[in-house]
Amino acid sequence: MSPGREDRYMELIRTLADEFKMQPSLVEKTVALLDDGNTIPFIARYRKEVTGGIDDQVLRKLSDRMEFLRAMETRRADILRLIGEQTEMTPALQKEIEDAKTLTALEDLYRPYRPKRKTRASTAREKGLGVLADALLNRSLTSAFLLKTADSCIDPEKGVMDREEAFQGAMDIIAEKISDDAHLREKLRGILKNTGRIVTRQKKKEESVYEPYYNHTEQISRAAGHRILAMNRGEKEEFISVSLEMDDALALSHILLAVPSGNETAAAYILKAAEDSWKRLLLPSLTTEVRAELTERAEDEAMAIFSQNLRNLLMIPPMRGHTVLALDPAYRTGCKLAVIDATGKPLYTDVIYPTPPQSRTEESRAVLLKLHARFSFTMIAIGNGTASRETEQFVASVIRDAKIAVRFYMVNEAGASVYSASELAAAEFPELDLTKRSAISIGRRLQDPLAELVKIDPQSIGVGQYQHDMNPKKLSHNLGGVVEDCVNDVGVNLNTASVPLLSYVAGITRPIAVNIVKYREEHGVFTSRSELKDVARLGPKAYEQCAGFLRVPDGAEPLDNTRIHPESYKTARTLKARPKPYDLVRLAEELSVGIPTLKDIAAALDNPGYDPRAELAQPEMIADVMEISDLKEGMTLTGVVRNVSAFGAFVDIGVHQDGLVHVSEMADRFVSNPLDFVRVGQNVRVRVLSVDTKKGRISLSMKI
Repeated sequence: MSPGREDRYMELIRTLADEFKMQPSLVEKTVALLDDGNTIPFIARYRKEVTGGIDDQVLRKLSDRMEFLRAMETRRADILRLIGEQTEMTPALQKEIEDAKTLTALEDLYRPYRPKRKTRASTAREKGLGVLADALLNRSLTSAFLLKTADSCIDPEKGVMDREEAFQGAMDIIAEKISDDAHLREKLRGILKNTGRIVTRQKKKEESVYEPYYNHTEQISRAAGHRILAMNRGEKEEFISVSLEMDDALALSHILLAVPSGNETAAAYILKAAEDSWKRLLLPSLTTEVRAELTERAEDEAMAIFSQNLRNLLMIPPMRGHTVLALDPAYRTGCKLAVIDATGKPLYTDVIYPTPPQSRTEESRAVLLKLHARFSFTMIAIGNGTASRETEQFVASVIRDAKIAVRFYMVNEAGASVYSASELAAAEFPELDLTKRSAISIGRRLQDPLAELVKIDPQSIGVGQYQHDMNPKKLSHNLGGVVEDCVNDVGVNLNTASVPLLSYVAGITRPIAVNIVKYREEHGVFTSRSELKDVARLGPKAYEQCAGFLRVPDGAEPLDNTRIHPESYKTARTLKARPKPYDLVRLAEELSVGIPTLKDIAAALDNPGYDPRAELAQPEMIADVMEISDLKEGMTLTGVVRNVSAFGAFVDIGVHQDGLVHVSEMADRFVSNPLDFVRVGQNVRVRVLSVDTKKGRISLSMKI
């Protein structure tokens, strides 16, 4: 690496160290681990001594930021090269480019040198009017000299018919020059963001969810992310128009300070050029840039909430060891059911009709009791979609009247239809129709939410806002990282995991996951982690990355069913043989291992079957609340949080329409982040504030 490149690299390291409040040496070593092809879950868990113990979420942010800064360095080098090729580079400009801290600052500096399509200014230059523009900007020239210069530019063959046309062309050149001034753009962009307003106007004369924005104005600096995304969508669907406005006089004052004039004639033309530059070039351009910045910030905020919602959903605790009766409710087509054993294998499928219009309640009751006698299921999973409340009431009455030892749970069925129609579901259950596959998926979600939900695109799970308006590549990257972190945090049973689940294990690609399942089918269950080395295409690096996250229950090596990495088995055996309490500092020195790693090994030995997921509680059911029309102001209910956004939480209270707990109704104090108070899957006690049956809107409060 050349000295210049080495300096830029160390500057990148220092920038990351400052932003993440880490020692530069730790950042440098962490970046080296990433560059060497190590996965984020592996680094976060098994290289804590190198990273200082930062968790996978912070490590992922550091990795993303590192990639951005490197892309910026590449762009910096390109700009230096491109301007150099135009022989326009000066020492001062080069220093400004090298010192630029943001991509926007870099692009501002490059703007005057960027190849442009034909503009009014370029046309004027072709007509030879650049000399007049330079004269107008020269403060030492007289008015008489300017007029003489303008007259000399008159050339009918070039399309300059008179003095005014000459001045107009010169003003076009000055207007573009003003617009390309990097320092002026930075100043005006800051003023627009700090003092400007977002203004929206109604375009369609009809009711819509965008009515709050039909005639709306707010400060740019105070615009919440979720409102930015709502405005963007309303504009895209042509319900509203969106513009940015600021004080034109303030903008012009800053422009004229940057482009002073020397005489009355020049002042008049420069003022016109400044006004034209602001209205025609600067304001539209800065509006595009500021709106893009606002949108990116809003997307990042929405993605952060989406990611946390997804994490909370995936980390809902499993109900292992239970045979489950799964119900996918419906009215006309009946309630599809599936009995699945403790491993998720379907044992029986059928359809019953306990709800209107058929209302074959007694027949359905007999089917459930017969299935219970035959399969002894201990849990019932009910999808929370159409007819779920009636199905819940039916199930509760069967359990109560028959006095059977069965618990039932409402399960979020978002995305179940996506899975049931997928190639994966067709391959798993080729003999079953879509609806019965959906019932199986609902039951498996209760048994192990993480293992089942990884089969569905995270964007289809229904715990985000405005996901269809976001950058799809960035959203997929962020959500994929969340799933990867959750899968590796929990760990995966090597002998039961599906291809989709294995694909999220650190170091395992989908082709390798396919080969693992194929090996399992051909050779039987894995008896050790080391047997993974026999799987096709799973080389030493992949083994190093994945081994610690894969579990082999009941194998020959007990450590294969822990979070301990095979590279630390020798240390683990030594530690296991030592009497407690451990002197970890002395042992770490004796065994040449870091204290964080030694602590993790000790914890894994004490709790080999550790699962970070918590216990699941069952929400209370209110028998006389089934439809939105049954709700009354002041009524108190228990519901399940289905989604969290920046402005509140959506709570399922069993009436087919989620209610909204606005952030202002979450607590008796200011709530800056709803995720500090609620999470997806959490049971919450709520009070009904208002009900709009026409619009299907329910307002709730957690202030009981």
